[in-house]
Amino acid sequence: MYKLVTCDMDETLLSDDRIITPKTVAAIKAASAQGVYFVPNTGRNFLTIQDNLATLGLKQQKGQYVISFNGGAIVENAGPKVLTTQALDFEIAKKLWQLGMDRGYCVHVYTVDKLYIWNPSQTDAAYLTGRVAGWELPQEAIDILATTPIVKVLYEVLDEQKRLEVKVTVNAEIDASLNITFSSDRYVEFNDQAATKGAAVLKLGEMLGIKREEIIAIGDNGNDLSMIEACGLGVSMANGRDFLKAKAQYVTQNDNNHDGVAEVIEKFILNPAD
Repeated sequence: MYKLVTCDMDETLLSDDRIITPKTVAAIKAASAQGVYFVPNTGRNFLTIQDNLATLGLKQQKGQYVISFNGGAIVENAGPKVLTTQALDFEIAKKLWQLGMDRGYCVHVYTVDKLYIWNPSQTDAAYLTGRVAGWELPQEAIDILATTPIVKVLYEVLDEQKRLEVKVTVNAEIDASLNITFSSDRYVEFNDQAATKGAAVLKLGEMLGIKREEIIAIGDNGNDLSMIEACGLGVSMANGRDFLKAKAQYVTQNDNNHDGVAEVIEKFILNPAD
């Protein structure tokens, strides 16, 4: 019996129009009514998905949770209250920032409550609009955050081959153990090695007394791989990347625009005998 569903947001739970479809909302609410936790597991800041939580009836709910920043934080929805963080060492974050700036990438730096963007691009702004609001565009260098925990750094790199090359370059030039992942077919994301979506959901499961075999993980891209591999049932969306589908135990018939998440919940939680 599955007791927790953890789910990526963009290109998984959200349609390309950036909404949660009505059928998926109904399925999640039905599972929640049965006592099943529904835990968004996103690379984004938890503050950016509050409207989505409201749609699902989970906003400001005690005993309900979000995993944010690719596992960099576990947050209780009531408050919201940050329960755990896994920050980057500042000197490592600074090296990542400098490398991205030197190469002219659009660079995001995430603290627990803010997003700072250097070298903003029109393509990045278009993607963020409707997903993220209120980012800051500092004129100063990253040193302004020297005393503020940084949970994630990312670069916008639109070409897939170049994203792969960036990963090789960072591993060669920065002497640090990092969790390097890809998301939304546009970002290379850098977290502390201990910060992964999979590790965070297992930690949350331990906090709630839920075993890994009792957890379903649903995703579509590289930063979802750790939770797909860690949980009892790893699911790739129909629109997921091929390497993720190869690791998943189940691939949905429907994509993020056609109730793929509802398909999983109905098949494995609401109607498991069907």
